[in-house]
Amino acid sequence: MNNHKSVFFEIISITSLLFFIIELGVAQNNSSEEFPFEQRIALFEYDKKADFEIKKIKSEKRGTVTIHDITFIGILGRKPIEAYIVEPEGPGPFAGILWGHWLGHHTSDRNQYLDEAVNMASKGVISVLINAMWSEPSWFGSRIPEEDYQSSIHQVIEMRRAMDLLINYKNVDETRIGFVGHDYSGMYGAIAAGLEPLAKTYVFIAVTSSLYDWAFLAKQPKSKVQYIRQNAVFELTDFIRKLKGSVFCQFSNNDPYVSKVGSNLFFNALTSSDKLKKRYDSGHFMGGKDVRSDRESWLIEQLDLN
Repeated sequence: MNNHKSVFFEIISITSLLFFIIELGVAQNNSSEEFPFEQRIALFEYDKKADFEIKKIKSEKRGTVTIHDITFIGILGRKPIEAYIVEPEGPGPFAGILWGHWLGHHTSDRNQYLDEAVNMASKGVISVLINAMWSEPSWFGSRIPEEDYQSSIHQVIEMRRAMDLLINYKNVDETRIGFVGHDYSGMYGAIAAGLEPLAKTYVFIAVTSSLYDWAFLAKQPKSKVQYIRQNAVFELTDFIRKLKGSVFCQFSNNDPYVSKVGSNLFFNALTSSDKLKKRYDSGHFMGGKDVRSDRESWLIEQLDLN
């Protein structure tokens, strides 16, 4: 019975995929002809000289490491971004890492990688960890699909602003910058990195090659074809191909949200000559000790840490 059920759902999935590919192909061809990549860059323009208006909420010490709980302005007129700055003791110069959290059932906010950032501080790293739009409770289920286009633009700009904050922070060596992004953070981070060189090295965790892979798992848009056509400007592989820097991709062998096809498409789109892909017996959370250890080793080597 289970085997018959499995075959049935596999047939349904393949049929749905074929219809989706047809819809996607029409939308992407339309987008590539009417809106070439050079024009898409203008969507994400922002004022690099704008004041961050940093407000310090509080600070705490963990040994010699200081965690600053702050807010800063990403886009004028929008809600300030909640963030942590994790700072080691000493004069530096320090390497820097921007950390982006996943959308999941726990630690779906800037706290996800806080312990790792504290540990990396002992090796000479200043970290910025931000709350993304999916840190809001019930964001995915309550979001309005027709607003995804503008929300995606805002999120990419806010990630770029967070990177600007990190690079311009005192005692940060801008030649030794890293980015770690899990799930949606990795995908939006890839868009940001394709627009301009943001970092020396990137770690992408449990990412897939298209935002469409997850866009329709909750509320459905009024018109799926119209949705695909409008959001085709965010075609991830277009941005991934322009990304500069070394890349480490961490994928799961049993991820219900990221297929091996999707993860391979992401990895194969990377043009970097220094890239590595590893798979783990872990779920989408990617919380295994080996996952963290491999990530740390990669960052230590790529950012010339002690």
